[in-house]
Amino acid sequence: MNRQELQTIITAETAINIYNKYKHKLCVCCGAGCISSGAEDVLKKLEEEIKTRGLENEVEVIATGCMGPCNQGPLIKYLPDHTIYQKVDCSNIKAIVQSQLIEKKPIEDLLLFADSRPKPFIDAREDPYFKKQMKIALKDCGHINPEKIEDYLANDGYQAFDKVLFQMSPEDVIAEIKQSRLRGRGGAGYPTGLKWETVYKYVSKQKYVICNGDEGDPGAFMDRSVLEGNPHRVLEGMCIAAYAVGANKGYVYIRGEYPLAIKRIELAIKQAKKLGLLGTNILGTDFSFDVEVRIGAGAFVCGEETALIASIEGKRGTPKPRPPFPAESGLWGKPTLINNVETFASIVPVINNGGEWYSEIGTPKSAGTKIFALAGKINYSGLIEVPMGTTLREIVFDIGGGIQGGGEFKAAQTGGPSGGCIPAEHLDVKMDYESLISLGSIMGSGGLIVMDKSSDMVDVARYFMEFCMDESCGKCVPCRVGTKMMHDLLQKICNDKGTTIDLERLEELAVYVKECSLCGLGASAPNPLLSTLRHFRNEYENRITE
Repeated sequence: MNRQELQTIITAETAINIYNKYKHKLCVCCGAGCISSGAEDVLKKLEEEIKTRGLENEVEVIATGCMGPCNQGPLIKYLPDHTIYQKVDCSNIKAIVQSQLIEKKPIEDLLLFADSRPKPFIDAREDPYFKKQMKIALKDCGHINPEKIEDYLANDGYQAFDKVLFQMSPEDVIAEIKQSRLRGRGGAGYPTGLKWETVYKYVSKQKYVICNGDEGDPGAFMDRSVLEGNPHRVLEGMCIAAYAVGANKGYVYIRGEYPLAIKRIELAIKQAKKLGLLGTNILGTDFSFDVEVRIGAGAFVCGEETALIASIEGKRGTPKPRPPFPAESGLWGKPTLINNVETFASIVPVINNGGEWYSEIGTPKSAGTKIFALAGKINYSGLIEVPMGTTLREIVFDIGGGIQGGGEFKAAQTGGPSGGCIPAEHLDVKMDYESLISLGSIMGSGGLIVMDKSSDMVDVARYFMEFCMDESCGKCVPCRVGTKMMHDLLQKICNDKGTTIDLERLEELAVYVKECSLCGLGASAPNPLLSTLRHFRNEYENRITE
């Protein structure tokens, strides 16, 4: 299929079918969270009810990806009014169809957050949960069918790729990404444009683009939800990256625990190939690019670039010393670009709207938006996307609805097992790379676990250390032995058998492991320990002295 044929599909068939044929849309969240709550039964019942009432020519029922408020599911969203119903089960379907479609009025008792707001919002976008957010990477998640490429095309899908192929040189694309100041969302926050430029400069007949969808942090589900909700956005970002750096082969690496994400990205690849958006001489140009999915076995260390590369090559997933970096010698020794899911999902709006537009969002050193997975002792857990620089207080209390049961906020763990704990006195910290580092934590990939006064911070440190100990690949002694020693000392303190000497040993070990480990897993493993010692040292001392 050439460019003209694709444009015909986008402007005619897709637009008419998606936007003009149906007066009403009922979107059922079919992300993994809502599916676990029974969303597939709700979807089937809703489709049956629409057919029974003879409304199938007026109402489109759409199985979408994650809408955000995961613990309120199953969710049904009515468009165009953006009315969201929460905790829907099959017994509610007839009433929702009758009231919303026939009587033209919502059922207030079923509206989103109806059980916690004095008066729930009919237009969910007016609720603080959504009003404080800015969805860029998550755009279209929750109101398109991720298994239909036509839905994506109808929402400007692959227009950025078209623009890149026919209006921009690779240098132009890289310049736009650099101007956006987009930083890698996988945890390290390395400038994306600079990484792309480095791969571009290496001359090689074979280059690779890898999408890192491993995401093994406890409490993290950002990348999984993006892949489930809008896989074509990630795929388009990979295509643009491949064009910019000169790659002709791509891999999406996803852990096996994400079967729905795997299913939807594989389907997206097949659909893109069918339309000529992947393969040889894409849209009649000289550019060729193909993508395959590689499934990981669930090793946390494979989130590290060199370990991930080893896994794709069929080897044991263990990290390698750097340099050389993957940009120079990566997959099978060839120049390789690796970005995570959220980074690739942010590329399309940068190309469509310009790097300058994106750079003006967020803070001077942390541009754009960030997706967070809210979990823990918070009223509204789920997936959110906010501008960089949004305060922790706004996220916890305005978006997240505060602590469960009216409890008192104690701390928030950011960055997963590689991050640290932020205490209540720093609730007004800006959620950006520099501010979190100054408190002994990191942004990480976006996990955000909220804790109340019932949380024991020594036990929190022990839990994350146990995770890192179990997930250590064992290649280097500092990580393999050091995490075990730190875990044993923490367990001793948790068992009320610790001494002041144990505390001194913990701090000494933390420095050794942090400075001497081969890869980021070991280097960051002491972070939860060090941050809890920094902000909650009295809890350690009380365990020992009392």
